[in-house]
Amino acid sequence: MIYVDHAATTPLKKEVLDKMMPYLTSEFGNPSSIYTSGRKAKIAINEARATLAGILGAKENEVFFTGSGSEADNWAIKGAAKMAKGKHLITSAIEHHAVLHTFDSLRKEGYEVTYLPVDADGLVSPQDLEKAIRPDTGLVSIMAANNEIGVIQPICELALISKEHKVPFHTDAVQAFGNMPVNVDDWGVDMLSISAHKIGGPKGVGALYIRRGTRVANFIHGGAQEFGRRASTENVAGIVGFAHAAKLADEHLDENIQKLTQLRDYYIKKVKETIPYCRLNGHPTKRLPGNANFSFEFIEGESLLLMLDMKGIEASSGSACTSGSLDPSHVLLAIGLAHEIAHGSLRISFGVENTIEQVDIIVRELAQIVQRLRDMSPLYEKVARKQV
Repeated sequence: MIYVDHAATTPLKKEVLDKMMPYLTSEFGNPSSIYTSGRKAKIAINEARATLAGILGAKENEVFFTGSGSEADNWAIKGAAKMAKGKHLITSAIEHHAVLHTFDSLRKEGYEVTYLPVDADGLVSPQDLEKAIRPDTGLVSIMAANNEIGVIQPICELALISKEHKVPFHTDAVQAFGNMPVNVDDWGVDMLSISAHKIGGPKGVGALYIRRGTRVANFIHGGAQEFGRRASTENVAGIVGFAHAAKLADEHLDENIQKLTQLRDYYIKKVKETIPYCRLNGHPTKRLPGNANFSFEFIEGESLLLMLDMKGIEASSGSACTSGSLDPSHVLLAIGLAHEIAHGSLRISFGVENTIEQVDIIVRELAQIVQRLRDMSPLYEKVARKQV
């Protein structure tokens, strides 16, 4: 099997599992308990929080553990909206559904949402944000890097504009964290969401950074966990694993970026040389190091994925959260692709365990499958006739 869907999830690193195992077995105490096993669990959480805070450039009491990146997004958006000065909110047209559906739910509660467009490369314009902010704007939420086309947004500029208008700024950094430098002070953000399973950590644990002084209502009520901000008995093993995965990603960030960029650029070059009627989606350079999203004309992406899977290659047509949907990607439509072209998309997202040799295999199999599917397409047949 060749796995190239790391934007969906990543394999759990053995070193991370080793760190987690004691808290899945012998060190089972509840962190809220005052006896020895509880205190040990609490210490482990505090150490994990310190690790993540150090990587993010945050204070320890600004990092709150959640059950996922989606929960972190929901908490940031709904919590900030509830405390906002007005009922106008701003996001972009290409956000992850964890963000878009959260804004949709707020619209049903009477909030007004402005969805900023993106250009053909998938970038949000700071000028568009400047124009969209109003006196009653209560929150801006723009993702750091897109999960489908990998485009990295100008977060520093966007956050600065929001700050100048005294509007809280949230960024979904789930795809960015561990794949590029992320620092909350350098970026100037007020809230930031991250997740463990995108960086070699376990599923079911995320975190939300909330800058001190940012007014955010609590999202889950019950106990006094997470400084009284997020009730629920902590996932101690998951939190420990998250912190260790983040530590490993941070220690090897530069070399990982270099390797993933090499794999990405080699793959893009080989696809363009080998397969006609293809389009690279997203900015050519302002993109995550491991991401390459192509649209192939005259084919259906679902058929392409199934046939690649039969060859032992696991990839994606976009977000894993919407893989059951037959609708074309909202991200690809937002950058201007026609429905029929958006349907023929393939996202490859590399991990550090992938190799150049695997890229050659992927491109070879991909070229054969694309041609086989096109041979069954009446639209492609017309194009082929014209060429003759």
